[in-house]
Amino acid sequence: MDKILFYAVPAMGVVGLLYTFLKFNWVSKQDAGNDRMKEISTYIAEGAMAFLKAEWKILTYFVAIVALLLGVMAKSNPHSHWSISLAFVLGAVCSAVAGYIGMKVATKANVRTAQAARTSLSKALNVSFTGGAVMGLGVAGLAVLGLGGVYLILKQVFAPEAAANSAEMLQTIEVLTGFSLGAESIALFARVGGGIYTKAADVGADLVGKVEAGIPEDDPRNPATIADNVGDNVGDVAGMGADLFGSYVATVLATMVLGQETVSSDNFGGYAPILLPMLIAGVGILFSIVGTWFVRVSDAAGINTANVQKALNMGNWGSIILTAAACAGLVYYILPETMTLRGLEFTRDGVLGAIVVGLAVGTLMSIITEYYTAMGKRPVMSIIRQSSTGHATNVIGGLAVGMESTFLPILVLAGGIWGSYECAGLYGVAIAAAGMMATTAMQLAIDAFGPIADNAGGIAEMSELPKEVREKTDVLDAVGNTTAATGKGFAIASAALTALALFAAFVGVAGINGIDIYKAKVLASLFVGAMIPFIFSSLAIRAVGQAAMSMVEEVRRQFRSIPGIMEGTGKPEYDKCVAISTEASIKKMMLPGAIAIVSPLIIGFLLGAEALGGFLAGATVSGVLMGMFQNNAGGAWDNAKKSFEKGVEINGEMYYKKSEPHKASVTGDTVGDPFKDTSGPSMNILIKLMSIVSLVIAPTLAQLHGADVDKQIVEKRIEIKATDGDNSASMTVNGEAINVEGLIKELKNAGLTSDDNVSVEVKDGKIIINGQELSEDVAKQFSMYLDGKENVSVKVDLKKN
Repeated sequence: MDKILFYAVPAMGVVGLLYTFLKFNWVSKQDAGNDRMKEISTYIAEGAMAFLKAEWKILTYFVAIVALLLGVMAKSNPHSHWSISLAFVLGAVCSAVAGYIGMKVATKANVRTAQAARTSLSKALNVSFTGGAVMGLGVAGLAVLGLGGVYLILKQVFAPEAAANSAEMLQTIEVLTGFSLGAESIALFARVGGGIYTKAADVGADLVGKVEAGIPEDDPRNPATIADNVGDNVGDVAGMGADLFGSYVATVLATMVLGQETVSSDNFGGYAPILLPMLIAGVGILFSIVGTWFVRVSDAAGINTANVQKALNMGNWGSIILTAAACAGLVYYILPETMTLRGLEFTRDGVLGAIVVGLAVGTLMSIITEYYTAMGKRPVMSIIRQSSTGHATNVIGGLAVGMESTFLPILVLAGGIWGSYECAGLYGVAIAAAGMMATTAMQLAIDAFGPIADNAGGIAEMSELPKEVREKTDVLDAVGNTTAATGKGFAIASAALTALALFAAFVGVAGINGIDIYKAKVLASLFVGAMIPFIFSSLAIRAVGQAAMSMVEEVRRQFRSIPGIMEGTGKPEYDKCVAISTEASIKKMMLPGAIAIVSPLIIGFLLGAEALGGFLAGATVSGVLMGMFQNNAGGAWDNAKKSFEKGVEINGEMYYKKSEPHKASVTGDTVGDPFKDTSGPSMNILIKLMSIVSLVIAPTLAQLHGADVDKQIVEKRIEIKATDGDNSASMTVNGEAINVEGLIKELKNAGLTSDDNVSVEVKDGKIIINGQELSEDVAKQFSMYLDGKENVSVKVDLKKN
């Protein structure tokens, strides 16, 4: 039965991909409109593909070099294998394909959404959301198929009949981390490169087009308008697709790593804790498909954002509720009543509780993020009021809102970490993140429909379609802005929980008992780690600023030198602006990406695993706060600007577009653009990528700095819960951590110890009870506690109270 369930995981990924293919064909068959609409759509598609090809060309060299280094490092590590290089390459390819799927469908759905909006809002929503669903289900299906398939192959090669806690399974999971490393590496470059592209074009188009020339957004007279629409695809679609593919894989992998350490007497050979996160991801795909069926809006409902938001909420909540019910069934079907991880016993009820905590945290984070970024709410209204006194006060107001917006989310996140840990220990923290990410396909569908609608509005404007068409696409775009902001809040919360789970896995694989903050090198590394997100953000924002300067100069040049451009008789040179964004984004994405990958390597190999643990702790806390601040500040600035389109009241007076407060809000929005679409969203990839890099090199660090680990001696009083009576024990541990309570329980179950006074010693890979060494045949049944623990010395003296 366990083999059937393992094969069910990639099978559910295949189902997701088949549904993706069917819906892609449906989108392709929709009416693409008149010749002018098709021409503009072709410009956008060609520009987007030109960026992807240029990006892939550079990243091919990066993937080849890293794969070679991984293979060399694996040769000197008995817990790894050279095939980690192949897993890395496959993860990178799948991540790139995930971005390509999103790009391809978005550039088909945008013009078809514009044409559908000529008929009704209902049809426009159907086309744009189906395009988003193709991307969401394609990404999730590819992730589940890739991770599940690679796991099955590796298990068959390295551990066909091995126990879940065996050294062979540890090697299997170690090689599997290469797949996640490849996925997250490409995701980081795609997100940063796409973010630089889209915001350089957006800022250039806004500053010259809206502020200086006074022409509307997406006006065909603006030379940067095609680059701006291409940017929506490369940043908000392809970049986001690769981003969430990497997040999805990392979350499941983190839980699998901790699941491999978990001692579980289940009906699946101890594999249930490893199998559970993959099955949750699989059923999440199936119920996300069902959720898409609920997204409908009536033609008679009226053209407003409330009806569209309600339809999306129906689909989202439908998939969440169905997935939560399925998770409960899976937990009670495959998990035993109790399990043990690193000496802490937890129950399957606790695991289910942790999943519920994860879903609650994700929901609350979305609600809080919506409050701080939605139109009509206090934070956005405060920025609008401060726009009346100038550009500077608008910027000050946005910064204040962004900083304030970290308060409630951090409390919710902290409560989620504490709650999930109380439910099921470190495994609970990881499974909470897996529960949050279960409906990634639906979340991504909702997020991706926004850029498609935005592009549709641009095509409608450039094609000079009737005003009612732009009115419908603007309604979809407004809802898309809100869902994008809430999606980013959701993503940073799941990233924080995933990074914490990866951190816990790193500590275990590196063989360190704990991280002593009083050590100078640990404390120093903590501060260095906290600095990394700031340097990363600085490089990303500076790249946007420099590229935007080049874009502004080019747009100004064309306005000056091309005759008749403002009258509509001269044709702008759109390709020049597309080339500027492409070149700048490819060049500027490399340094931030290199910092994320190289910095953990430097700290780890120079200072050791414990110092690297301090580095990761600092980077995670700093990165989460920075991500929340930038995402929410940028979202609030954006919707403050959009509020002027329908008019806002400030001190009893109405203000509209082109008013002075509106110009101030455009400045604020321009400042916030790189916050919310470049550096902010990159924070969740940054903290996970550094954790995965650390996890990959952890076994090597354990070998290189093993002497430092062996010197750690921990003496403590504990209560042994593995016996029935009231017992206490004194325990001295020298070396790596070992599951003492699990071993004592298994020895008692085998009749080798009792509740009376007894001494149990583990030394040099042998078990000694009351001075008598167990024979090799008897000791074999406890091999899961001894494999890879040859340098461990543990002595436990149990005393009957």
